[in-house]
Amino acid sequence: MHVIVCVKQVPDTTNVRINPETNTLMREGVESIMNPYDEYALEEALKLKDRHGARVSVISMGPPQADVVLREALARGADDGVLLTDRAFAGADTLATSYAIAQAIKKINPNPDLVFFGKQAIDGDTAQVGPGVSEFLGCTLVTYVQALSVEGDTFTVETHMDEGTDVLEGKLPAVMTVVKEASTPRFASLSGWVGAKKAGLPKWGAADVGAVKEMCGLDGSPTKVVKIFAPPVKTGGIRVDGRAAPGEAVAAIVKALQDKGVVKS
Repeated sequence: MHVIVCVKQVPDTTNVRINPETNTLMREGVESIMNPYDEYALEEALKLKDRHGARVSVISMGPPQADVVLREALARGADDGVLLTDRAFAGADTLATSYAIAQAIKKINPNPDLVFFGKQAIDGDTAQVGPGVSEFLGCTLVTYVQALSVEGDTFTVETHMDEGTDVLEGKLPAVMTVVKEASTPRFASLSGWVGAKKAGLPKWGAADVGAVKEMCGLDGSPTKVVKIFAPPVKTGGIRVDGRAAPGEAVAAIVKALQDKGVVKS
């Protein structure tokens, strides 16, 4: 069994700042981390390695320094990794990103059993790349996976939905996106970090994966990010003491709405 996990390096959103003049993210001095949802995807792959002896490969697309998240994945137990890095990928939207990653997956293994993603990346929150890759690979797609079992070429999953849990069964190969309810990610061992530091990580560009230039980066992106801005700071609301008599609480709410002109006196 061969499992491929796609991980992304993202800014730690607790420290993200926005340049008030350019309305772009200020990444200087901001710590970068592995996308938290990708940690759960990696853990699902590592559980398959524990149970079935699966080979786990990791892919990341980004600048050269993104190899840090690949080494973290290796330290946790992944077997090998590849970094997609090329100026040709710069400015890629979710479609161009999906295409580039799918091309890399095909080079690693034209027929992987499973490809895992976190349900979304915390810097973009689009949740589109996993589904996009499934289209380029022509694979079954299952989203919001919180439990998975595999027997032979058959998988059974539980998916975390707003209205409850769905149980689905299907055939491999498949692309799956994983939610945080799936498991608790394991820590890397000291020996794992030592091995990860020494590991060779190939760096592939667009030509290496046979990507068509017109489908990469800005050229292959039908959508553009025009502006990023922080939402306006909300002022404090009105607190109504829940211990008050129901009539008093309702009267206080009505008066507040009247003062704001929402309802007439």
